[in-house]
Amino acid sequence: MPKGYWVGHVDIEDVQAYEKYKEANAAPFAEYGARFLIRGGQQEIKEGQSRARTVVIEFPSYQAALDCYDSTGYQLAKDLRDPISTGDIMIVEGYDD
Repeated sequence: MPKGYWVGHVDIEDVQAYEKYKEANAAPFAEYGARFLIRGGQQEIKEGQSRARTVVIEFPSYQAALDCYDSTGYQLAKDLRDPISTGDIMIVEGYDD
């Protein structure tokens, strides 16, 4: 079964308030087996454009990735993030050969 991934590109306007979002998302991420692969490290854009921060989160399955996003716990965390950041998030099914 292919894994699922969240790929996010985010601009943060209030770094201190964003910490509250990170605290709030820890429980739903643990519940759905999330593992951070990329969490805002150094990046260099070679083509196109992006936002200041890139995040890639791995889940045990595509369905787990969808379920986590739709969960009450994550939606409560998202409510903290929305007013202080702008982002693009997609959920992608991994390649399984």
